[in-house]
Amino acid sequence: MSEAEDLAIQDTTGLTDADWAEINKLRKTYKRGGRKAVGLALEKLAKDPFRFVVVIGALYPDMMREMIRDRMAEAGITEQDLRELIQKLESTLGTKH
Repeated sequence: MSEAEDLAIQDTTGLTDADWAEINKLRKTYKRGGRKAVGLALEKLAKDPFRFVVVIGALYPDMMREMIRDRMAEAGITEQDLRELIQKLESTLGTKH
């Protein structure tokens, strides 16, 4: 695959300037060192799990959603559990405002 295929943005929803900076850093790394260099850069990026999820989610949204679902299932968390947690948090936050 080419850089354009590997690092093409599929979903720009919610990307911040910092996210774009990471994406551009990955692209520059690819140009300088290829896939191996990007792999190392991704390992470094993974130390910031939130940024990693956002950046990888922008590049590979379907893969990221599937991976999150798989990890939730492994942990015994259902979609309904997550929806209930969100509702509980929203109601808690709503009472504090």
